[in-house]
Amino acid sequence: MTETPSLPPVKLSPAEIAELRPETRLVQGGILRSPFGETSEALYLTQGYVYESAEQAEARFKGEDPGFIYTRYSNPTAAMFEARLALLEGAEVARATASGMAAVTASLLCQLKTGDHVVAARALFGSCRYVIEELLPRFGIATTLVDGTDLAAWKAAVRPQTRVFFLESPTNPTLELVDIAAVAAISKAAGACLIVDNVFATPMLQSPLALGADVVVYSATKHIDGQGRCLAGVVLCAEKFLDDHLQTFLRQTGPSVSPFNAWVMLKGLETLPLRVERSQTSAATLADRLAGLGGITRVLYPWREDHPQYELAKRQMRGGGTLVTFEVEGGKAGAFRFLNQLKVVRISNNLGDAKSLVTHPATTTHQRFSPEARAEMGIFEGMVRLSVGLEHVDDLTDDIARALKAV
Repeated sequence: MTETPSLPPVKLSPAEIAELRPETRLVQGGILRSPFGETSEALYLTQGYVYESAEQAEARFKGEDPGFIYTRYSNPTAAMFEARLALLEGAEVARATASGMAAVTASLLCQLKTGDHVVAARALFGSCRYVIEELLPRFGIATTLVDGTDLAAWKAAVRPQTRVFFLESPTNPTLELVDIAAVAAISKAAGACLIVDNVFATPMLQSPLALGADVVVYSATKHIDGQGRCLAGVVLCAEKFLDDHLQTFLRQTGPSVSPFNAWVMLKGLETLPLRVERSQTSAATLADRLAGLGGITRVLYPWREDHPQYELAKRQMRGGGTLVTFEVEGGKAGAFRFLNQLKVVRISNNLGDAKSLVTHPATTTHQRFSPEARAEMGIFEGMVRLSVGLEHVDDLTDDIARALKAV
């Protein structure tokens, strides 16, 4: 039997990695190598951990001895994923969850109690709006929905009991933008915590913490995995928020990411810049091409000059993103005829994938809302949301142009 190898030497410290460019951080950050010195990060499929002594177990549970206790609390593979994403986002800490909605719900419930008040933008992903509008009030937490683009509405909604502001930008599916820095200033003046769902922009294209947000949440299922494989979510925040609110909530309620899913997400981060850049380039090209095609009445893309908030998009984002939203003539019937003729682009409610995916929000992600509520959010029967993948943009253009002939 050969002698157990020692830990390989560490070449780059976390502080040195933090000074590197984002693309390098996403390859080098957060690595915990075993004594075997593996190149690819290890996948630790374990539920629990053993201790050298009863005294060490006691110290571990008291928080006096660093290390892992139980994978519901933390895991070496999940820890690598969290550390790497925190380095990219510029956050002090990150905690992974089983899904994006687990991250959203945990970020809210960990800090709220009966009698508190939440202000949120009304244009939200359907599940997020359910949590704000229906779940929180069950626990005696009041909520107010506002037009996210109206700064006066944010200010007017503040009460003495207001504890949280919540928004997504760009919004799903209308690609409406909220001025994060301006809302952050209002939130801070009110003594509230601003949570930003940054899934559409991705960490490559927008940095909410740098704009004043307190907490950032992701569905890592989307661009971070980016290949339709696994579910995961992430909450990024300050150490104080983690210590005061989040860590105990996650530990006791258990919305834990599986080690395998965390490993898939960790590897996904290595190629995230390449995938987002390619998809975004194609999305911008497609947005321009769609605007010239018959059968389409409106195209929404943040970095097109005809977007209602183009100037804000250029100021707040580093790119226009990977999604294009457009309206097809003929309402629902026209949209369905178009969708059913697509061959390269496939119908799915997912996004941020290597494959181009299209959905009809009014009958899928936002179908539970009344027509009046959807109209208030800017979601109409002919609206289509296109998540642009890695296919050749000319093939995507040809597929869409051919399908539009059915409209």
